[in-house]
Amino acid sequence: MSDYYDAFEMSPVPAPGPDAVPPEPFRGIYGMPAFATIPTNDLAASVDFWTRGLGFFELFSIPGRLVHLRRWAFQDVLLVSAERVPAEPPAMSVSFSCVLSQIDSLAEACRAVSPDAVDGPRDTPWNTRDVEVITPENARIVLTAAKPFDPASQEARNLEAVGITPPGVGRGDNGAHA
Repeated sequence: MSDYYDAFEMSPVPAPGPDAVPPEPFRGIYGMPAFATIPTNDLAASVDFWTRGLGFFELFSIPGRLVHLRRWAFQDVLLVSAERVPAEPPAMSVSFSCVLSQIDSLAEACRAVSPDAVDGPRDTPWNTRDVEVITPENARIVLTAAKPFDPASQEARNLEAVGITPPGVGRGDNGAHA
């Protein structure tokens, strides 16, 4: 018995593939299971970057104090007014899922707003394509998209080396967990 099960039905993130379509922006209200709170000393500039560059939309705001941004369901960010922001980006990052077809256009949109803010896209050893973006508040944001899984790829071998195998390969029956 394994503790693995396919949980894509709980997530707004579509299964990876060349025809994966991103979900529509989600405007519903829910109890947020997680969110990022990012201090900014210029709410207007921050909202502009996050909406035009990163593809978020403004869900609501408390003028001069807070702006709640969102992309897909469960991709929530609270921009909060602060007197100052860190001078340098932290080592920590916050990652937001995308689909592969969005990575290049999001990187270009961020470059159009702030040319020096973007690093990538680049492929990772764990089978994603990532773009790292430094926002006006010096937050380190990673836009990440799963690549289609190729069992013969180096990425598949990298994952297998740490014990991650695709469903149906040495895992037993996952049906009890679904």
